[in-house]
Amino acid sequence: MKASDKLLLAGQQMEDKSLALAAEALGVKAVRAGVANSELVGIFCAMNSNGILLPNIALDSEVAAIRRAVKSTGMNVGVVDSDFTAIGNVILCNDRGAVLSRVLSREDLAVVKDCLGVECDYQTVAGLESVGSCGIATNRGCVLHRDASEEELDTVQDILKVETDIGTANFGSPFIGSCAIANGNGVVAGITTTGFEVSRMMEALKLI
Repeated sequence: MKASDKLLLAGQQMEDKSLALAAEALGVKAVRAGVANSELVGIFCAMNSNGILLPNIALDSEVAAIRRAVKSTGMNVGVVDSDFTAIGNVILCNDRGAVLSRVLSREDLAVVKDCLGVECDYQTVAGLESVGSCGIATNRGCVLHRDASEEELDTVQDILKVETDIGTANFGSPFIGSCAIANGNGVVAGITTTGFEVSRMMEALKLI
């Protein structure tokens, strides 16, 4: 899944009960979609309230279906023409900015900026280029990989214009962006996420 303050995008085969619970927690409408004939929507897209970015391996029919599904929201749908197709793993964004991995070119950056409607810049998290899987960001706050340096925390904070902190999910995984999704209303995490981890995320994201 992938979430913004406007929308929850989920795989087509996700269980109805699980999808309903996630949509209720996040307080947004849920839309089912496929990307590159895959259920791994969260890995294959990046999203804020202004737009959705898809990889160049997304089928034309999938891109068209997502455009139709989000038309009423006014959201853009863009395609990043990069060899690095796991877009969700290399972009960390909210409605105020986007942190990009350096695996994306300057041309890719321009597409991201245009679609998401925010300023973009390059930065690692914990020395890693997989910035999207190393964090979750909303318009309230941001949680990053537990090994993120102070310099990285400060830079991401400057780009996204929200306070940043570190955390884990799914019983100690530092790749919090692969274990949880969030927006300004709530957070949804893997079932093995501990109460302490949930509390830390909720505090960092200003949900409590």
